[in-house]
Amino acid sequence: MSKKKIVLSCLFQANGYHKAGWRLPEAEAGADTNIDYYIRTAQRLEEGLFDLFFIADTPATRTEYLDTWTKSPIYQNGLEPITVLTALALHTKHIGLGGTVSTSFFEPFNIARQFAALDHISKGRVAWNVVTSANDYAARNFGLERLPPHGERYEKAKECVELVKAYWDTWEDDAFIFDKANAMQFDPNKYHVVDHQGKFFKVYGGLNVARSPQGHPVIIQAGASDAGKELAAETAEIVFGTGSSMESAKAFYDDLKGRMAKYGRDTSQFNILSGFDAVIGDTEKDAEDKFQYLQSLVPPELAVLYLSMDLETNLLDLPLDEPVPLDRIPKTSNNHTIYFNQISELINSGRTLREISTTYRRGNRVMRGTAEQVADFMEKWVDAGCGDGFMMPIGYYPGNLDDYIDKVIPILQERGSYKTEYTGTTLRDNLGLIRPANRYAAG
Repeated sequence: MSKKKIVLSCLFQANGYHKAGWRLPEAEAGADTNIDYYIRTAQRLEEGLFDLFFIADTPATRTEYLDTWTKSPIYQNGLEPITVLTALALHTKHIGLGGTVSTSFFEPFNIARQFAALDHISKGRVAWNVVTSANDYAARNFGLERLPPHGERYEKAKECVELVKAYWDTWEDDAFIFDKANAMQFDPNKYHVVDHQGKFFKVYGGLNVARSPQGHPVIIQAGASDAGKELAAETAEIVFGTGSSMESAKAFYDDLKGRMAKYGRDTSQFNILSGFDAVIGDTEKDAEDKFQYLQSLVPPELAVLYLSMDLETNLLDLPLDEPVPLDRIPKTSNNHTIYFNQISELINSGRTLREISTTYRRGNRVMRGTAEQVADFMEKWVDAGCGDGFMMPIGYYPGNLDDYIDKVIPILQERGSYKTEYTGTTLRDNLGLIRPANRYAAG
């Protein structure tokens, strides 16, 4: 009996997701805007048979505390995802290409058109990460003082996703016939107007590009709130898993997949990818030494600022080696609910601000060990039903990525837990996802 194959996605940042990754001697200065660097990395991931190259994004930069943010460049400098993925589509052949576009600030028609075009260019390898945006910096770039309330953002996101999918079905698969003799490029009966009158969007039109190779590009979603889980259960095909322990991850996995039946969906059409990060060494001590060196490069005030951002309150005035007062925890969160809850739990545990800020990494478990130990953990996690694979925020480049590809993946392949070749031509094929039928097609 063949083992379940682990799905792997790279959560890409140019110099890695570790706050000090950019400071390593091997890190390439200026990589954030160097398209050749992006291409080399995507090609390297394809050598490792990764399923997805994924770019998280926010349509904003921070506008305050810049003396501290300069110490970690994530989201302050980088290329726009659709533009990057278009370039990568021309220099890769198999790997999926995913990117974030916000439902809070971008129109459904533009989202539908961009991803449909990119799906054509890549020959069916594209995924859209549906987000509502989760910081007020983005709101201010679009004329708002603050983000709308959490529930309202998800209500709008649900309507936006349904409208995008309707646009993707404007044309039936065989609408374009290119009949020169009868002067018919397309069959008018296989064009369907998008007529939508909703709470947030009112449109009458259609998509001006043929239905794409995947029918619908793959949908990614990350919400961990109840509203986010419902949106994911109804619409998503890849979801960012949560939980740093096997127990909490399995509870999330079972909860989310258990919600799918009410929407008439099969659980096989849904991949939950857990956040996982590892520093890999020839020995456990070697891995721990690498990790501690990275940690030593993170200024304390930077670690506290990251914590403050996700808790939605400023902790920079507090002493590092004392517990955080409980009254500094806001009553509610309007941004990332899962991160807010994780930090609140850490504060309630009585740990010092230094302990919390230096260990917190948005719920991703930072493992330190040998390639064998990392492979053991990944297999155990998936076999226990905690996830279908991993969304991996690679800590630093190129060394951390090379360790996965050259050391961990061969072990998983030898054990039958990871593929030895791409088996399909589209991202849907490689993930075992059904190509959606056009809602208007006869039958």
